[in-house]
Amino acid sequence: MAVVFLSLYVCLALALSNAAPAHHDAMIKDAPERHSDPKGEDHHDAKLDRCKGIEFDAITPDEKGNTFFFKGDHLWKGFSGSAEISSSIFKELDDYHHLGHVDAAFRMHHQDDANVHDHIYFFLGDKVFSFYNYTLENGYPVEIQQEFPGIPSHLDAAVECPKGECITDSVLFFKGNETYSFDIKTKTVKKKMWTHLPNCTSAFRWLEHYYCFHGYNFTRFHPVSGEVTGTYPKDVRNYFMRCKGFGHGGGARRLRCSEVKLNAVTTDDKGRSYAFHDAMYLRLDTHRDGSHHFPISRLWKEISGGVDAVFSYGDNMYIIQDDQVYIYKSAAHYTLIEGYPKPLKEELGISGPVDAAFLCPKQHTVQFVQGQKMYEVDLVATPRVVKKERPIPFPKIDAAFCDTDGVKVFIGPEYYSYETPMITALSKIRPEPHKISPEKFGCELGKATASDDKVIFIS
Repeated sequence: MAVVFLSLYVCLALALSNAAPAHHDAMIKDAPERHSDPKGEDHHDAKLDRCKGIEFDAITPDEKGNTFFFKGDHLWKGFSGSAEISSSIFKELDDYHHLGHVDAAFRMHHQDDANVHDHIYFFLGDKVFSFYNYTLENGYPVEIQQEFPGIPSHLDAAVECPKGECITDSVLFFKGNETYSFDIKTKTVKKKMWTHLPNCTSAFRWLEHYYCFHGYNFTRFHPVSGEVTGTYPKDVRNYFMRCKGFGHGGGARRLRCSEVKLNAVTTDDKGRSYAFHDAMYLRLDTHRDGSHHFPISRLWKEISGGVDAVFSYGDNMYIIQDDQVYIYKSAAHYTLIEGYPKPLKEELGISGPVDAAFLCPKQHTVQFVQGQKMYEVDLVATPRVVKKERPIPFPKIDAAFCDTDGVKVFIGPEYYSYETPMITALSKIRPEPHKISPEKFGCELGKATASDDKVIFIS
């Protein structure tokens, strides 16, 4: 009996296979082409763990500041969390050619053209896809040569480079050991050979710093010269994701807001705002993409250790340390002006050290705070001398800052707001203090915050 059933089963299978080939072949012929990962690493059903060490295909932020890490047909959103299918967020990636991976990706920076600014560009083979708000733009995909003439196909990596960090709004494309600098406005290309830089499988701009990812390591480089400074490569898992057993700075953690003690706060003429504490600085105006504390010497190379006060005047940034003042040109990537540092008394007419210094917008009078007194110095006067001396209602402050909203006086993890320097000096009663917030200063309240996934541990 078993033999009879087996024979019937075989006959039925043969009949079905002979009846279906034309229909089956037609389905295959009409199906969209699937592009597999060149390394044979499509992982549609796999459970990827980036903490085990993964060579990413591409890394890019979106217009909201969320960072995406791509591998095969999966992605990770943010610096922690599990992998998910790429087409669950970028749906058309599966509609067009059933993409198994992307070669490269970047977020466009070109504020002169709202039609492209903040769009995400994905590259695969000789095609480029433009997405905004996770939706494929009409007319895409197109040939890479149509959108980026002079840029080769089958790229390894790409990263945006805004004017000020590069000479013009640009995109850096990587293929092997070749780098192509693409001027977005003129659509011209300069080819560079950065042989000292590893071949980048993905590239990432984060808080004005540029990273070449290779294997599960990364190397930080200068976007114009390709120069690498510091000790590299470094393991990605120590810096760009939260993995058990990893973490730079000896298991460093985020600074709690209750522990914050600022030394200075300033905004330069380009609108870049900085907070200084100990020997570190934090950008305050780039929180869309996250926040991080970097060594002061990374931007202001001649400064060692912490600072006492910082203020900006015109295109100069004044950094005060003990009884010395350093003056940097903000327009030249904070280049120290020749002849500095100089004695604070010689340059600004006041003896150091000082507790704080601030200058209000469109003013030329800087306020210095020493102990319970505030001293006024006119920066257009020659020589510069103290014009006025006023008491303030604090025995000692940590930092002070003035913007269009008025004066902020920082003491430990709190600050006090005043309308003007004059009101600050004349006030007899302190206003209600404000708490330093995680949204502004990248600290934590003692537990995970809503913005936690955009903040990397302090170094």
